[in-house]
Amino acid sequence: MAKGSIPLFSRFVRGGVKVPHNKNTASCQTVEMPCPDRVVIPMQQHIGAPCKVVVKPGDAVAVGDVIGECTSYISAPVHASVSGSVVRVMQVKLANGSSCDAVEIRSDGEMRVSKNVKKPSVTNKKELVEAVFNSGLVGLGGAGFPTHVKLDLSENDTVDTLIINCSECEPYITADHRCALENTADIISGMVTVMRCLKIDRTIIGVEDNKPGAVRALSNAVKISPEPECRNVEVKKLKTRYPQGDEKLLIKACTGRAVLMGQLPKDSGCIVMNISSVAFLGSYLKTGVPLIKKRITVDGSAISQPKNLIVPIGTLIGDIIEFCGGVKTPAYKLMYGGPMMGIALPNDRFPIIKNNNAILAFGEKEAVLPEPTACIRCGRCAAHCPMHLIPEAVEKAVRLKDTVQLKKHSAEACIECGCCAYGCPAHRPLVQSMRVAKSLLKEAGSNGK
Repeated sequence: MAKGSIPLFSRFVRGGVKVPHNKNTASCQTVEMPCPDRVVIPMQQHIGAPCKVVVKPGDAVAVGDVIGECTSYISAPVHASVSGSVVRVMQVKLANGSSCDAVEIRSDGEMRVSKNVKKPSVTNKKELVEAVFNSGLVGLGGAGFPTHVKLDLSENDTVDTLIINCSECEPYITADHRCALENTADIISGMVTVMRCLKIDRTIIGVEDNKPGAVRALSNAVKISPEPECRNVEVKKLKTRYPQGDEKLLIKACTGRAVLMGQLPKDSGCIVMNISSVAFLGSYLKTGVPLIKKRITVDGSAISQPKNLIVPIGTLIGDIIEFCGGVKTPAYKLMYGGPMMGIALPNDRFPIIKNNNAILAFGEKEAVLPEPTACIRCGRCAAHCPMHLIPEAVEKAVRLKDTVQLKKHSAEACIECGCCAYGCPAHRPLVQSMRVAKSLLKEAGSNGK
């Protein structure tokens, strides 16, 4: 049996929920938003250490200039997304409540590309990892893990499969879907380069079956490609089920291999990349322009004109909503990302960062949550959990701050998908309790308990 594999009959994703489709912008071709008057670019746009600002007020910058340098291996450089002048370096509050340095740039409207931008030469793994690092690429599906770290395999790593994530299982978001339709050449180019440089035997592109257009576009692109690597590429139509986009669940759905708690995807012989990440890589290898813009979906009941947009990183949410015609009804909830795993925002003055894939604004009807009632011990939270956890038991242990029970119930394995809270008939905030549980365990670990 293949490394990390499990019997084929167990390949389906356990648990999960069927969420409303709500892919309202699936047929909306992506529009490039005009350059905003200013951008605010945080130095923390990825998992790992924040970058160090290397510009000062008054400096002239061009598109692609490095404005934030890495301070550790798990980090990714930050680049100017517009040309213009640095107004100030300041502290900003991020959506998760933490703070970091940020650079505000006043745009000159010219979008002049830096003289430092050069097309990279990539023929082997070392050159690929270096190029990906210089590009500033992080996981564009939401996680934000620096991609050069993921691709920097050691001699002991045995990876035979590249999995490209095009499941996009959250309601409303269609940015990856539009990428599959509009950037297929870049997807093929980036995919082939990764396969060739890392000597990966096969690729599986996982697409949920509610995106037939993406399945057709990608299948046709693979079929007509002259690249020999494309003979070992499968476009796999997956059953639509949230949260299939999680990389461990996607590996299981695509290959039947299990990634155990504490393991990485490479331990099962796989690397998982988001389809937008692969498309960006294909584009970067042709142009040398680093990650300075992002495709996002703008939708929700409060948005006047829902769209798919490409916007410079650092563009403020208020400017994006204004470009979409403003709000047609008061926005009672504003979010980064989808309704299942997104983060609610207190205002529209936050900027777009690398791993944002949607801005949603909802009216009162969708925004107001029902009041929680007592748990009826129905077991639906456990039935829906794709990680085989018992959220009700974790919630109880959180109330008691019982870290022994939290560890016993493997609370740290939670992927915070929200299936437990979504399926709870008592409307209990179970996913919030899971997050608190992970914080308690982290704190206990740092205290040596």
